[in-house]
Amino acid sequence: MTEEPHPTDSSDPSGPEHQEPARWAVGEWLGKLVVDRDGERIGKLQDVYVDVETDEPQFGTVKEGFVNRHLTFVPLTGVQVSPESLQVTATKEQVRSAPDLELSGDELSQADESKLYHHFEQNYTPIGTASGRRLARR
Repeated sequence: MTEEPHPTDSSDPSGPEHQEPARWAVGEWLGKLVVDRDGERIGKLQDVYVDVETDEPQFGTVKEGFVNRHLTFVPLTGVQVSPESLQVTATKEQVRSAPDLELSGDELSQADESKLYHHFEQNYTPIGTASGRRLARR
């Protein structure tokens, strides 16, 4: 006869103290509504850019506007995820006034990355790789 683990037994791998923190999944985020910190609608998430060192989401792109729709960047650090939307820490005005960046292929230049981080008042340090780029699209 085997002994059942006690509910508070720390050796029980299904116990709450052994639960992994929720991981983000790009497939679950793409197409979701993005709202600003006040709940104002910004647009639908098109792409996610992650930090190449940590694989954590840093920025996303949303389609903005009704007539002349274009992609604009929105910071994803500190994002709150709900079944209906992704709530970001920036304001709609900060997103609207973000720098217009020209995408060449799937990457931003190091200078454009720097502009993006600084616009949203985030620290930017290029990494020690040949490209020096911090962001990668997932």
